[in-house]
Amino acid sequence: MAAARRKRTTRLTNAATLYTLPVSLFGVAVSAAELPTMSNLEGADIAALEGLRRRLDLGLRRIAFFVIPSAMAFMALGDIVAAALLQTGRFGHADAVYIWGILAGSSIGLLAQTLGRLYSSTYYALRDTRTPFRYALVRVALTTVLGYVCAFPLPRLLGISPEWGVAGLTASAGIAGWVEMLLLRRALNARIGPTGLPANHVIKLWTAAAAGAIVAWAIKLWIPPLHPIPTAVLVLGPYGLVFGASAVALRIKEAQMMVARFHRSA
Repeated sequence: MAAARRKRTTRLTNAATLYTLPVSLFGVAVSAAELPTMSNLEGADIAALEGLRRRLDLGLRRIAFFVIPSAMAFMALGDIVAAALLQTGRFGHADAVYIWGILAGSSIGLLAQTLGRLYSSTYYALRDTRTPFRYALVRVALTTVLGYVCAFPLPRLLGISPEWGVAGLTASAGIAGWVEMLLLRRALNARIGPTGLPANHVIKLWTAAAAGAIVAWAIKLWIPPLHPIPTAVLVLGPYGLVFGASAVALRIKEAQMMVARFHRSA
């Protein structure tokens, strides 16, 4: 029993390492990069508020461009990601599938958690630390309640193994992340004016990510069993290419800018 508990703990630790990567790479990085500029724009005049909204919306678009395909990869191809990075020694295919379930749960709130980092940084630029702290407490409380429900009673109600309650933990944290982000956005919009991602932009990004996932799944089903790393190259490589091509075809500005930079450097 102790060995099984240690194994579950190891799986959860590995999954946490993976699903916090997009938050650290994109959410925290963009927020840290934008904070000095937004702090210089702090002020009560119309020009300052317009500049702050512009920087915030630009940062939100950058985050979404990278996080949405990351969330789709975790949701649709989490076993491939986990196997490529972790499958060695005692870590087998069953462990990769289990971590896939945890990553799929985390994908629910991945976008909200990263966007929330930037909204919090905007409050810091406005010299307001109380508001993000207050909403962070709401998130923690909600995560605790929902986490208990999803980790213990819910698996029994659904008739599934209790060990899958861990995936419920990450899903509940994602739901709480959405609540926090929406509260942060609503309060900030009342203060500086409308901000946020346009719905059509988010739909385009999810469409491009879904197109990549469909192609990647087809390749995954077609190729024979291989070592995890070649499998990841053959599956995740086309996923990224199809996402990028679809984003350009859908005229997503961030993808077009990356293509333009590539042509200039070439």
